[in-house]
Amino acid sequence: MQPEGPYRFTHLLGGSPVGKAWAAIDEQGRFVSVAVLDATVAAAPGWREAFAEVANALAQSPDGPPITYADFSAAAPWVAYAAEAGPAPEKLFRALGVEYKPVPAAPRPVSAPPQPVSGVPQPVSGVPQPVSGVPQPVSGVPQPVVDMPHAPWAVQSAAIPNQPPAHPVSAAPASSAPASPAGPAGHDVAPTPATVSGPPADVPQFDPYAAPVRRIKPSAPPKRRTGLWAGVAALALVAVVGGGAGIYALSSDEPGEPDPPPTATSTGFPAATPLAPGLKPWAQAALRSPEERALAVAGPSMVFVEVMFTGYVRNKADGALLNKAPVTFSRRCSGVVVQHEGHVLTNSQCVQPTPDVLVGSALNSVANRLVAEGSLQAKDISTYTRSRVNTSVLTGANAADQPESRLYGQLNIAKGEVTDSPAIPGTVVRALPIEAGNVALVKLEQKNLPTAELNTSASVSPETSLLVLGYGTSDTSFRAATYTVLSKTVTVTGVDTSTPLNPYRINEDLGLYSRGGIAIDPSGRVVGMLDNDVLRPDKANRLVVPVSTMTALLQAGGVTNALGKADNQYRSGLDAYFAGDESTAIARFDEAARNSPANLLAQSYRQAAVDSRGPDDSGGSSWAVPVIAAAGGALAVAIVVAVAMLLARRRNSRF
Repeated sequence: MQPEGPYRFTHLLGGSPVGKAWAAIDEQGRFVSVAVLDATVAAAPGWREAFAEVANALAQSPDGPPITYADFSAAAPWVAYAAEAGPAPEKLFRALGVEYKPVPAAPRPVSAPPQPVSGVPQPVSGVPQPVSGVPQPVSGVPQPVVDMPHAPWAVQSAAIPNQPPAHPVSAAPASSAPASPAGPAGHDVAPTPATVSGPPADVPQFDPYAAPVRRIKPSAPPKRRTGLWAGVAALALVAVVGGGAGIYALSSDEPGEPDPPPTATSTGFPAATPLAPGLKPWAQAALRSPEERALAVAGPSMVFVEVMFTGYVRNKADGALLNKAPVTFSRRCSGVVVQHEGHVLTNSQCVQPTPDVLVGSALNSVANRLVAEGSLQAKDISTYTRSRVNTSVLTGANAADQPESRLYGQLNIAKGEVTDSPAIPGTVVRALPIEAGNVALVKLEQKNLPTAELNTSASVSPETSLLVLGYGTSDTSFRAATYTVLSKTVTVTGVDTSTPLNPYRINEDLGLYSRGGIAIDPSGRVVGMLDNDVLRPDKANRLVVPVSTMTALLQAGGVTNALGKADNQYRSGLDAYFAGDESTAIARFDEAARNSPANLLAQSYRQAAVDSRGPDDSGGSSWAVPVIAAAGGALAVAIVVAVAMLLARRRNSRF
């Protein structure tokens, strides 16, 4: 089926078992190529997320094709590239691990059957890992926004001639969301990707110009009048340059500097820049939708938290060392800035775990060391740890000392085991035990951090839709993993009234490292913190601690949830941007980025506002007046000269 939307399609470029590539022209007459994931494939678990992940990964890779426009939440997810980017859709489909076949110059029958999808989409190597999912609307269907298409790639009901329908996909590609069992050094090992099977769709074969839809038809070129128009152009140029300078001097007071040229097409989509905000709301929700705005409000305040522990494992009874060398291991989770001076709320068991959790992780590190030395088999690691967890203790260099711990926080895109900038050192101020909420207050040693707002009057009940945010990774190597902010729309399945805290459960989670992440309402305010549900066999992070527990901890620590000057400037910029007032948005985002450099989303949305305004929108620049005035004067001269030359040419042609 042919997509419909803000583009005029010229022809099909090629196809794969999971989607198609089209050539099209946008509303400004620019040529683009569009990759569209079939709706039937997008409905299969994991494929929509994989499509978005790979598209963003390619865009962030060196010399990768920049995205001009996209909608990963559409029924048939799609992404558009400038035609100059080359065969970008082909690169995308091949990066997904599926075969791609371009449409031949002349349609011809396919002599061999299509190849099935024998594997799963593989991540692009050597590039930062993008987000893994596309959130669904928080409450109801997104409403159309002015000047922006709603569901711009809704698939037509009529089939393309000679085009077989896409077959369903029977299994999902690899996902980073599910929790995984403990691996070496007490860390989690990524789950084994599921195998994708099922018959793929055939490669599209049809004549695009024979389809019963409106096509772009080139008009016949006009007769060339080189001499005539050369003279007219020369005179017009002289009039514009010479007359314009004089009129400019009379009509302009103080010439202003024009805005810098945009670095991306005028679509409102943030340009591919060296900035790495960690969360790209425009790729995780419908463009300029309420969901995108909610993610944009809360996203900059997300923090990746890592605590590194170093100590010695001893026998609890006599203090004897189980291993002479110290062990070092890390615990990683998410957090959120709640006060711009550096105060962060996160998960207690992450930053200040109980002694049994500490010794369990330490024993796991010792067991893996013994495996490397050849004195223990890998299959016996779990038995080794369980048999000693109750009789062992983790201490410092001396039996009476506490193990060493170092805490760091990173905003935007984060990497594990980073202790220098951009990692920010921090300390634990207070921590609530599990039964009291499992929330901790941390102070980072940096000010002017982007802050989230707590919704202290939030009312959450079953069937409520929320957006959840937390850090995650799809990297399988723990030490070298890169972490980005993920988001997802979830539904509250119930409220646990058996405890005074009244936590509520949700139907999905973002993965192991999302504990300490947040649940937000449609306005981007925090209504709770993510925690692992110990009643579940997989201990997934599907429990949400109410915001009342978070505010109580802040009060006990003498901290007030308050937005700073830069936070208000950033939110004012978002108000202007989503209202279509790009000039105001640019000014506000400039102020926010200047006062809070850690807010990289302010810089990204500033660029988006520049791109939305376009290269032809001067925003009141003074150069427009003289140019227009000079052009008017030149027009009269050009007409007289043109008529005279035409008459002279006709007289000469008679002889």
